[in-house]
Amino acid sequence: MPRNEPTEGTDEWGEGRSPKRRKAVRYAVPVAVAGVAAATIGLVPAFAGSGSPDLPKISAQDLIAKIASSDVQQLSGTVRVTTDLGLPSLPGMGGAAGSFGGGRGGEQGGKSDDGASAAPQSKLMELASGAHTLRVAADGPDKQRVSIVDKAAEYSLVHNGKEVWAYDSGSNTAVHSTGAGRHGDRHHAPKDLPGDLKNATPQDLAKQALKAAGDTTSVTVDGTAKVAGRDAYQLLIKPKQAASTVGSIRVAVDAANGTPLKFTLTPKSGGPAAVDVGYTNVDFAKPDAGLFSFTPPKGAKVVDGDKERAKTEREHGKQGKDFGARKGAEDFKKGLGGLNVVGKGWTSIATIKGTGSGLPSAKGPGAGGDAGKFLDSLGDKVSGSFGSGRVFSTRLVNALITDNGTVYVGAVDKQALIDAADAAK
Repeated sequence: MPRNEPTEGTDEWGEGRSPKRRKAVRYAVPVAVAGVAAATIGLVPAFAGSGSPDLPKISAQDLIAKIASSDVQQLSGTVRVTTDLGLPSLPGMGGAAGSFGGGRGGEQGGKSDDGASAAPQSKLMELASGAHTLRVAADGPDKQRVSIVDKAAEYSLVHNGKEVWAYDSGSNTAVHSTGAGRHGDRHHAPKDLPGDLKNATPQDLAKQALKAAGDTTSVTVDGTAKVAGRDAYQLLIKPKQAASTVGSIRVAVDAANGTPLKFTLTPKSGGPAAVDVGYTNVDFAKPDAGLFSFTPPKGAKVVDGDKERAKTEREHGKQGKDFGARKGAEDFKKGLGGLNVVGKGWTSIATIKGTGSGLPSAKGPGAGGDAGKFLDSLGDKVSGSFGSGRVFSTRLVNALITDNGTVYVGAVDKQALIDAADAAK
């Protein structure tokens, strides 16, 4: 049963500290789980009431309705994020900054002359492994703040009305944007700026999990818990499809206001949670207004995000939201023959059709030398009526890359990928 976890770092919010590693993520106001109806979910009759604390009984249907009707607009607190997908740590992933920082990747070590080190997209990959501490605050749909902190690290993303600031204390760089030039609507754009960084809080993760629920899912209430000092019911979500690599998802729901307080995804293979996101402290009172004001520290480099975005769009000769990142994705998909999804529910598999050779190998025609030897040491060689290929696995997601370069990937077991490849032959 989930218990309170220790809070790392100090309780102060601030800028100007130098991080060894910088991470970023979007914080959204707690949202209702729209479109979730008990009639469309494979609910197993169950009631909560056992365990600690002692709460009134509630059915799974009613608890889902409680989440959906929750309208919490104000809160502040600390969120602990732990991810263990079996991937290596990914420090310093400067990545493409997309629209926020002008669409150009940061230099190695987080330095960049265009503000990419402070762009939210440049931090996203770092969340794929390890533990992170987030301090979050929200006051309605137009004021949010998230700071990702470590012992000597901080990255902040602040949204206040039309203004959005992203600040990376490691490079002492701030990116400022008002969203000017986006769809001709300056008021709508700020909400979109951090939009590539989703699923940061228990609320967001619970929303995604419940949207995926259907006749392939069992949803029950499984006891109660104390999370961040709050009484909570525990909603247990389990795939009915045997090929899924997801064992279960447990969502702790605030008994008073229906806000998801903790989200835990455990792989079918067992072991520690693959994703564990929960509040270690939370306050539903109105946050201090000063949390949503930002002034770059003295000596900070300030990048005009609007100008950087416009420059990128001019260089590509085209306008559009998140053009840099979207253009790259479109080119990638076009080069590989397009992206499709087969299957449904928890066993959906994304496929990208190959147009040439697959991975290099240390053996056979076109041997890949050292690179081929390295790849041959990873994953499992598989074959079927589709031909042959190699399966690469994490604790949650598996991918089959065939010898002709076609990719099958999903939160499914190896055999499901082979069956999908055989069916597509």
